[in-house]
Amino acid sequence: MSNRPDRLTVLAFLGDPATEQVLRDGLGDQVANGMDIRRGTIRTAIAAMAKLQTPEVLIVDIAGEEQPLHALGELSDVVEPGVRVLVIGDTDDVDFYRHITRGMGVMEYIFKPITREAVARYFAPLVTRKTVGQDATRGGRVIAVMGARGGVGSTTIAGNLAWLLGVIAKRHTVFLESDLHMGSGALLLGAKTGPGLRMALETPDRIDPLFVERAAQPVAERLQVLASEEKLNDPLSYAPGAARRLIETLRVRYNFIILDVPFLPMPCNRELIEYAHHRVIVMDPSLASVRDTLRLLGLPNGPWQPQSPTIVLNRQGRPGGLTRKQIEDALKVKIDVVIPDIPKQLNESASFGDPAVASSGPFRQAIIDLSREIGFVGGREDGGAVGSAASGGVTGLFKMFGLQKG
Repeated sequence: MSNRPDRLTVLAFLGDPATEQVLRDGLGDQVANGMDIRRGTIRTAIAAMAKLQTPEVLIVDIAGEEQPLHALGELSDVVEPGVRVLVIGDTDDVDFYRHITRGMGVMEYIFKPITREAVARYFAPLVTRKTVGQDATRGGRVIAVMGARGGVGSTTIAGNLAWLLGVIAKRHTVFLESDLHMGSGALLLGAKTGPGLRMALETPDRIDPLFVERAAQPVAERLQVLASEEKLNDPLSYAPGAARRLIETLRVRYNFIILDVPFLPMPCNRELIEYAHHRVIVMDPSLASVRDTLRLLGLPNGPWQPQSPTIVLNRQGRPGGLTRKQIEDALKVKIDVVIPDIPKQLNESASFGDPAVASSGPFRQAIIDLSREIGFVGGREDGGAVGSAASGGVTGLFKMFGLQKG
Protein backbone atom coordinates (compact mmCIF):
# COMPACT_ATOMS: atom_id res chain seq x y z
CA MET A 1 0.00 0.00 0.00
CA SER A 2 1.61 3.25 -1.07
CA ASN A 3 1.88 6.10 1.40
CA ARG A 4 -0.45 9.01 0.71
CA PRO A 5 0.44 12.39 2.22
CA ASP A 6 -3.14 12.99 3.31
CA ARG A 7 -3.41 9.71 5.20
CA LEU A 8 -3.40 9.75 8.98
CA THR A 9 -0.46 7.80 10.37
CA VAL A 10 -2.14 6.37 13.49
CA LEU A 11 -5.79 6.01 14.42
CA ALA A 12 -6.50 4.35 17.77
CA PHE A 13 -9.68 3.27 19.53
CA LEU A 14 -8.98 2.72 23.23
CA GLY A 15 -11.23 1.81 26.12
CA ASP A 16 -9.72 3.76 29.02
CA PRO A 17 -7.74 6.96 29.70
CA ALA A 18 -4.78 5.19 31.33
CA THR A 19 -4.08 3.16 28.18
CA GLU A 20 -4.45 6.30 26.09
CA GLN A 21 -1.86 8.17 28.14
CA VAL A 22 0.65 5.33 27.98
CA LEU A 23 0.21 5.05 24.22
CA ARG A 24 0.83 8.78 23.77
CA ASP A 25 3.92 8.64 25.98
CA GLY A 26 5.29 5.52 24.30
CA LEU A 27 4.96 6.78 20.74
CA GLY A 28 5.88 10.36 21.62
CA ASP A 29 6.95 12.49 18.66
CA GLN A 30 7.57 9.52 16.36
CA VAL A 31 4.28 9.76 14.45
CA ALA A 32 4.86 11.59 11.17
CA ASN A 33 1.37 12.63 10.05
CA GLY A 34 -0.34 12.81 13.40
CA MET A 35 -2.14 10.47 15.75
CA ASP A 36 -5.88 10.46 16.43
CA ILE A 37 -6.92 8.64 19.60
CA ARG A 38 -10.62 8.07 20.22
CA ARG A 39 -12.44 6.47 23.13
CA GLY A 40 -14.13 3.21 22.18
CA THR A 41 -13.91 -0.54 21.66
CA ILE A 42 -13.19 -2.65 18.62
CA ARG A 43 -16.91 -2.42 17.84
CA THR A 44 -16.53 1.36 17.70
CA ALA A 45 -13.57 0.90 15.36
CA ILE A 46 -15.55 -1.40 13.04
CA ALA A 47 -18.38 1.12 12.75
CA ALA A 48 -15.99 4.02 12.16
CA MET A 49 -13.77 2.27 9.62
CA ALA A 50 -16.80 1.47 7.47
CA LYS A 51 -17.01 5.23 6.81
CA LEU A 52 -13.48 6.62 7.31
CA GLN A 53 -10.33 6.43 5.21
CA THR A 54 -8.04 3.70 6.48
CA PRO A 55 -4.98 5.07 8.31
CA GLU A 56 -1.49 3.64 7.91
CA VAL A 57 -1.69 2.13 11.41
CA LEU A 58 -4.88 1.14 13.22
CA ILE A 59 -4.72 0.38 16.95
CA VAL A 60 -7.76 -1.27 18.56
CA ASP A 61 -8.61 -2.25 22.12
CA ILE A 62 -10.28 -5.67 22.47
CA ALA A 63 -10.29 -5.76 26.29
CA GLY A 64 -13.67 -6.93 27.55
CA GLU A 65 -14.80 -8.16 24.12
CA GLU A 66 -16.61 -11.51 24.46
CA GLN A 67 -15.75 -12.66 20.93
CA PRO A 68 -12.44 -10.98 20.07
CA LEU A 69 -11.56 -13.30 17.19
CA HIS A 70 -14.92 -12.76 15.52
CA ALA A 71 -14.62 -8.99 16.04
CA LEU A 72 -11.14 -8.93 14.49
CA GLY A 73 -12.53 -10.84 11.52
CA GLU A 74 -15.23 -8.21 11.08
CA LEU A 75 -12.63 -5.47 11.30
CA SER A 76 -10.63 -7.03 8.48
CA ASP A 77 -13.67 -6.65 6.22
CA VAL A 78 -13.78 -2.84 6.57
CA VAL A 79 -10.10 -1.86 6.35
CA GLU A 80 -7.73 -1.88 3.40
CA PRO A 81 -5.53 -4.98 3.19
CA GLY A 82 -2.24 -3.14 3.73
CA VAL A 83 -3.13 -1.42 7.00
CA ARG A 84 -0.92 -2.27 9.96
CA VAL A 85 -3.29 -3.44 12.71
CA LEU A 86 -1.98 -3.38 16.29
CA VAL A 87 -4.08 -4.79 19.11
CA ILE A 88 -4.29 -4.14 22.85
CA GLY A 89 -6.21 -6.57 25.03
CA ASP A 90 -6.56 -8.26 28.39
CA THR A 91 -5.70 -11.85 27.40
CA ASP A 92 -2.25 -13.05 28.48
CA ASP A 93 -2.13 -16.23 26.42
CA VAL A 94 0.52 -17.42 23.96
CA ASP A 95 -1.92 -19.40 21.81
CA PHE A 96 -4.16 -16.34 21.43
CA TYR A 97 -1.15 -14.20 20.48
CA ARG A 98 -0.02 -16.70 17.86
CA HIS A 99 -3.51 -17.07 16.42
CA ILE A 100 -4.14 -13.38 15.81
CA THR A 101 -0.60 -12.49 14.67
CA ARG A 102 0.02 -15.52 12.46
CA GLY A 103 -3.45 -16.38 11.31
CA MET A 104 -5.43 -13.12 11.24
CA GLY A 105 -2.96 -10.53 9.97
CA VAL A 106 -2.51 -8.60 13.22
CA MET A 107 1.06 -7.27 13.27
CA GLU A 108 1.50 -7.06 17.06
CA TYR A 109 -0.40 -7.55 20.30
CA ILE A 110 0.29 -6.38 23.86
CA PHE A 111 -1.85 -6.97 26.92
CA LYS A 112 -2.92 -4.66 29.71
CA PRO A 113 -1.71 -2.97 31.76
CA ILE A 114 0.47 -1.69 28.94
CA THR A 115 3.69 0.22 29.62
CA ARG A 116 5.61 2.87 27.73
CA GLU A 117 8.42 0.39 27.32
CA ALA A 118 6.14 -2.19 25.67
CA VAL A 119 4.64 0.42 23.35
CA ALA A 120 8.08 1.73 22.39
CA ARG A 121 9.57 -1.72 21.91
CA TYR A 122 6.73 -3.49 20.08
CA PHE A 123 4.50 -0.84 18.53
CA ALA A 124 6.86 2.04 17.67
CA PRO A 125 9.02 0.12 15.11
CA LEU A 126 5.84 -0.90 13.26
CA VAL A 127 4.56 2.68 13.27
CA THR A 128 7.84 4.27 12.15
CA ARG A 129 9.17 1.33 10.11
CA LYS A 130 12.43 1.77 11.98
CA THR A 131 14.09 -0.98 13.98
CA VAL A 132 16.84 -0.88 16.57
CA GLY A 133 18.63 -3.82 14.96
CA GLN A 134 19.31 -7.39 15.95
CA ASP A 135 22.06 -6.38 18.38
CA ALA A 136 19.47 -4.73 20.62
CA THR A 137 17.01 -7.64 20.62
CA ARG A 138 19.41 -10.55 21.07
CA GLY A 139 20.24 -11.35 24.71
CA GLY A 140 19.39 -9.82 28.08
CA ARG A 141 18.04 -6.33 28.74
CA VAL A 142 20.35 -3.60 29.98
CA ILE A 143 18.95 -1.00 32.39
CA ALA A 144 20.98 2.09 33.34
CA VAL A 145 19.87 3.65 36.62
CA MET A 146 21.37 7.09 37.17
CA GLY A 147 20.77 9.73 39.77
CA ALA A 148 20.03 13.28 38.70
CA ARG A 149 22.66 14.18 41.30
CA GLY A 150 24.43 12.53 44.21
CA GLY A 151 22.42 11.42 47.22
CA VAL A 152 19.01 11.02 45.55
CA GLY A 153 18.86 7.26 46.24
CA SER A 154 19.66 5.82 42.81
CA THR A 155 21.92 3.09 44.21
CA THR A 156 19.24 1.98 46.67
CA ILE A 157 16.67 1.83 43.88
CA ALA A 158 19.00 0.02 41.46
CA GLY A 159 20.05 -2.51 44.09
CA ASN A 160 16.47 -3.26 45.13
CA LEU A 161 15.41 -3.56 41.48
CA ALA A 162 18.17 -6.11 40.94
CA TRP A 163 17.03 -7.99 44.08
CA LEU A 164 13.42 -8.05 42.88
CA LEU A 165 14.40 -9.44 39.49
CA GLY A 166 17.07 -11.90 40.64
CA VAL A 167 15.84 -13.17 44.01
CA ILE A 168 12.08 -12.69 44.02
CA ALA A 169 11.31 -13.12 40.30
CA LYS A 170 14.20 -15.58 39.83
CA ARG A 171 15.52 -14.08 36.60
CA HIS A 172 19.25 -14.34 35.98
CA THR A 173 20.37 -10.85 36.98
CA VAL A 174 23.66 -9.04 37.46
CA PHE A 175 24.11 -5.73 39.26
CA LEU A 176 27.02 -3.68 37.89
CA GLU A 177 28.30 -0.65 39.77
CA SER A 178 30.37 1.71 37.66
CA ASP A 179 31.73 3.74 40.60
CA LEU A 180 34.88 1.71 41.25
CA HIS A 181 36.04 3.84 44.19
CA MET A 182 33.05 4.93 46.30
CA GLY A 183 30.14 2.76 45.17
CA SER A 184 27.90 1.26 47.86
CA GLY A 185 25.71 -1.09 45.82
CA ALA A 186 27.70 -4.21 46.66
CA LEU A 187 27.54 -3.25 50.32
CA LEU A 188 23.78 -2.81 50.04
CA LEU A 189 23.35 -6.29 48.57
CA GLY A 190 25.85 -7.96 50.89
CA ALA A 191 28.20 -8.91 48.04
CA LYS A 192 31.96 -9.00 47.87
CA THR A 193 33.92 -6.71 45.59
CA GLY A 194 36.81 -7.84 43.45
CA PRO A 195 39.28 -6.77 40.77
CA GLY A 196 37.28 -8.25 37.87
CA LEU A 197 35.31 -5.16 36.86
CA ARG A 198 38.39 -2.95 36.75
CA MET A 199 40.30 -5.54 34.75
CA ALA A 200 37.42 -5.73 32.25
CA LEU A 201 37.28 -1.95 31.77
CA GLU A 202 41.06 -1.58 31.42
CA THR A 203 41.82 -4.70 29.37
CA PRO A 204 38.73 -5.60 27.32
CA ASP A 205 40.61 -8.29 25.39
CA ARG A 206 40.28 -10.45 28.50
CA ILE A 207 36.48 -10.28 28.50
CA ASP A 208 34.79 -13.57 27.65
CA PRO A 209 32.03 -15.68 29.26
CA LEU A 210 34.48 -17.49 31.53
CA PHE A 211 36.00 -14.21 32.73
CA VAL A 212 32.53 -12.85 33.55
CA GLU A 213 31.61 -16.07 35.37
CA ARG A 214 34.64 -15.72 37.63
CA ALA A 215 34.44 -11.96 38.14
CA ALA A 216 30.77 -11.73 39.18
CA GLN A 217 30.22 -12.30 42.90
CA PRO A 218 27.14 -14.27 44.01
CA VAL A 219 24.41 -12.79 46.20
CA ALA A 220 21.81 -15.47 45.56
CA GLU A 221 21.32 -18.30 43.08
CA ARG A 222 20.25 -15.92 40.30
CA LEU A 223 21.68 -12.60 41.45
CA GLN A 224 25.32 -11.62 41.09
CA VAL A 225 27.29 -8.41 41.49
CA LEU A 226 30.14 -6.86 39.52
CA ALA A 227 31.76 -4.17 41.66
CA SER A 228 35.18 -3.00 42.72
CA GLU A 229 36.56 -1.09 45.68
CA GLU A 230 39.69 0.57 44.36
CA LYS A 231 42.11 2.80 46.24
CA LEU A 232 41.03 6.42 46.14
CA ASN A 233 44.35 7.58 44.70
CA ASP A 234 44.36 4.92 41.95
CA PRO A 235 42.47 6.22 38.87
CA LEU A 236 40.90 3.97 36.23
CA SER A 237 42.70 3.70 32.88
CA TYR A 238 39.62 3.06 30.77
CA ALA A 239 39.99 1.40 27.37
CA PRO A 240 37.50 2.84 24.83
CA GLY A 241 34.92 0.27 23.81
CA ALA A 242 35.39 -1.86 26.93
CA ALA A 243 31.97 -1.06 28.40
CA ARG A 244 30.15 -2.12 25.25
CA ARG A 245 32.12 -5.34 25.01
CA LEU A 246 31.38 -6.11 28.66
CA ILE A 247 27.67 -5.42 28.15
CA GLU A 248 27.53 -7.67 25.10
CA THR A 249 29.17 -10.51 27.02
CA LEU A 250 26.89 -10.08 30.04
CA ARG A 251 23.80 -10.19 27.82
CA VAL A 252 24.65 -13.74 26.79
CA ARG A 253 24.60 -14.88 30.43
CA TYR A 254 21.90 -12.75 32.15
CA ASN A 255 18.26 -11.84 31.54
CA PHE A 256 18.76 -8.42 33.17
CA ILE A 257 21.87 -6.28 33.59
CA ILE A 258 21.19 -3.48 36.08
CA LEU A 259 23.76 -0.69 35.81
CA ASP A 260 24.20 1.77 38.68
CA VAL A 261 25.77 4.65 36.77
CA PRO A 262 26.40 8.09 38.26
CA PHE A 263 26.36 10.54 35.39
CA LEU A 264 29.87 11.84 35.57
CA PRO A 265 31.69 13.13 32.47
CA MET A 266 33.71 9.92 32.08
CA PRO A 267 33.98 7.82 28.90
CA CYS A 268 33.13 4.61 30.77
CA ASN A 269 29.87 5.98 32.18
CA ARG A 270 28.85 7.58 28.91
CA GLU A 271 29.33 4.29 27.08
CA LEU A 272 27.39 2.29 29.67
CA ILE A 273 24.48 4.73 29.41
CA GLU A 274 24.61 4.81 25.62
CA TYR A 275 24.35 1.03 25.22
CA ALA A 276 21.56 0.46 27.71
CA HIS A 277 18.13 -0.49 26.42
CA HIS A 278 16.45 1.73 28.97
CA ARG A 279 17.53 4.67 31.09
CA VAL A 280 16.05 5.39 34.51
CA ILE A 281 16.59 8.83 36.04
CA VAL A 282 16.16 9.03 39.81
CA MET A 283 15.50 12.45 41.31
CA ASP A 284 14.38 13.92 44.61
CA PRO A 285 11.95 16.83 45.16
CA SER A 286 14.60 19.57 45.05
CA LEU A 287 15.19 22.43 42.64
CA ALA A 288 18.74 21.27 41.92
CA SER A 289 17.43 17.80 41.08
CA VAL A 290 14.89 19.28 38.66
CA ARG A 291 17.65 21.25 36.93
CA ASP A 292 19.89 18.21 36.53
CA THR A 293 17.02 15.97 35.42
CA LEU A 294 16.30 18.44 32.62
CA ARG A 295 19.93 18.21 31.56
CA LEU A 296 19.81 14.40 31.54
CA LEU A 297 16.57 14.42 29.54
CA GLY A 298 18.41 16.50 26.96
CA LEU A 299 20.86 13.69 26.24
CA PRO A 300 20.21 11.93 22.91
CA ASN A 301 18.92 8.36 23.02
CA GLY A 302 21.41 5.58 22.45
CA PRO A 303 21.06 3.17 19.50
CA TRP A 304 19.17 0.62 21.64
CA GLN A 305 16.80 3.14 23.25
CA PRO A 306 13.53 3.62 21.35
CA GLN A 307 11.91 5.70 24.08
CA SER A 308 12.50 8.50 26.56
CA PRO A 309 13.89 7.68 30.02
CA THR A 310 11.73 6.58 32.94
CA ILE A 311 11.65 9.20 35.68
CA VAL A 312 11.52 8.09 39.31
CA LEU A 313 10.68 10.69 41.96
CA ASN A 314 12.18 9.50 45.24
CA ARG A 315 11.32 10.87 48.71
CA GLN A 316 8.07 12.49 47.68
CA GLY A 317 6.54 14.35 50.60
CA ARG A 318 9.87 15.21 52.21
CA PRO A 319 9.52 18.32 54.37
CA GLY A 320 10.39 21.39 52.34
CA GLY A 321 10.40 19.51 49.04
CA LEU A 322 8.67 20.44 45.81
CA THR A 323 5.29 18.89 44.99
CA ARG A 324 4.84 16.38 42.18
CA LYS A 325 2.84 18.92 40.16
CA GLN A 326 5.54 21.56 40.54
CA ILE A 327 8.15 19.10 39.32
CA GLU A 328 6.07 17.89 36.36
CA ASP A 329 5.30 21.47 35.36
CA ALA A 330 9.01 22.30 35.40
CA LEU A 331 10.07 19.14 33.53
CA LYS A 332 7.10 19.30 31.11
CA VAL A 333 6.87 15.50 31.30
CA LYS A 334 5.05 13.11 33.60
CA ILE A 335 6.80 11.32 36.45
CA ASP A 336 6.51 7.57 35.93
CA VAL A 337 7.19 6.13 39.39
CA VAL A 338 6.84 7.83 42.78
CA ILE A 339 8.46 6.62 46.01
CA PRO A 340 7.28 8.29 49.22
CA ASP A 341 9.66 9.65 51.83
CA ILE A 342 10.17 6.65 54.15
CA PRO A 343 13.61 7.25 55.69
CA LYS A 344 13.12 4.95 58.70
CA GLN A 345 12.41 1.85 56.59
CA LEU A 346 15.21 2.51 54.11
CA ASN A 347 17.78 3.41 56.78
CA GLU A 348 17.03 0.22 58.69
CA SER A 349 17.24 -1.76 55.45
CA ALA A 350 20.66 -0.31 54.65
CA SER A 351 21.94 -0.87 58.19
CA PHE A 352 20.65 -4.41 58.70
CA GLY A 353 21.27 -5.60 55.15
CA ASP A 354 17.73 -6.76 54.35
CA PRO A 355 16.61 -5.32 50.97
CA ALA A 356 13.59 -3.08 51.50
CA VAL A 357 11.85 -4.61 48.49
CA ALA A 358 11.56 -7.90 50.38
CA SER A 359 8.96 -6.31 52.69
CA SER A 360 5.49 -5.34 51.55
CA GLY A 361 4.64 -1.67 51.43
CA PRO A 362 4.82 1.40 49.20
CA PHE A 363 8.54 1.01 48.45
CA ARG A 364 8.09 -2.55 47.23
CA GLN A 365 5.12 -1.54 45.07
CA ALA A 366 7.16 1.29 43.54
CA ILE A 367 9.98 -1.11 42.61
CA ILE A 368 7.43 -3.51 41.09
CA ASP A 369 6.03 -0.59 39.07
CA LEU A 370 9.55 0.30 37.96
CA SER A 371 10.22 -3.30 36.90
CA ARG A 372 7.22 -3.12 34.57
CA GLU A 373 8.43 0.17 33.14
CA ILE A 374 11.79 -1.33 32.20
CA GLY A 375 10.28 -4.34 30.45
CA PHE A 376 9.73 -7.04 33.06
CA VAL A 377 6.35 -8.59 32.28
CA GLY A 378 6.54 -12.00 33.93
CA GLY A 379 6.36 -13.19 37.51
CA ARG A 380 3.26 -11.96 39.26
CA GLU A 381 3.78 -10.99 42.86
CA ASP A 382 4.03 -14.08 45.06
CA GLY A 383 3.86 -13.59 48.79
CA GLY A 384 5.46 -16.98 49.43
CA ALA A 385 8.44 -16.16 47.27
CA VAL A 386 8.89 -12.88 49.09
CA GLY A 387 8.78 -14.62 52.41
CA SER A 388 11.43 -17.13 51.48
CA ALA A 389 13.60 -14.44 49.92
CA ALA A 390 13.45 -12.33 53.06
CA SER A 391 14.11 -15.19 55.47
CA GLY A 392 17.52 -16.16 54.20
CA GLY A 393 19.36 -14.62 57.16
CA VAL A 394 21.24 -11.38 57.63
CA THR A 395 23.13 -9.90 54.70
CA GLY A 396 24.84 -6.63 53.85
CA LEU A 397 27.03 -4.98 56.49
CA PHE A 398 26.05 -7.39 59.26
CA LYS A 399 26.99 -10.46 57.27
CA MET A 400 30.20 -8.99 55.89
CA PHE A 401 31.46 -7.75 59.25
CA GLY A 402 30.32 -10.70 61.32
CA LEU A 403 27.69 -8.74 63.25
CA GLN A 404 24.29 -9.87 64.49
CA LYS A 405 21.10 -7.88 64.78
CA GLY A 406 20.54 -6.73 68.32
